[in-house]
Amino acid sequence: QVQLVESGGGSVQAGGSLTLSCAASGYTYDSACMGWFRQAPGKEREGVAAIVRGTVTTYYADSVKGRFTISQDNANNTLLLQMNSLKSEDTAMYYCATVVKSWRPTDNCARLMRIPADYDYRGQGTQVTVSS
Repeated sequence: QVQLVESGGGSVQAGGSLTLSCAASGYTYDSACMGWFRQAPGKEREGVAAIVRGTVTTYYADSVKGRFTISQDNANNTLLLQMNSLKSEDTAMYYCATVVKSWRPTDNCARLMRIPADYDYRGQGTQVTVSS
């Protein structure tokens, strides 16, 4: 059973930085895509960033390109999201998630980014609040 546990959320002023972490356990899927999606009150879920597990192949939403960086520490099974130049519109609950449906990792990442509700596993979420 895959388990994902997020940490690192909090409150920050616009222009500041935060790093989110996701500790993963129970992984047996070589084709997994791991990533983050977010949901703000009254808004649709948005795929933020994704990475093919065990590689450096990454995907970003246009709204965060150049500001957010996703990475993974394979030794510790940890997923990271470095968020810089934060804006008030980044305020949301951030979820670590993984998609393992397809044997193609790129298909899994496409699904996570485009249909963030269609994850296979997700964490409990961590709140990010950016004040202007």
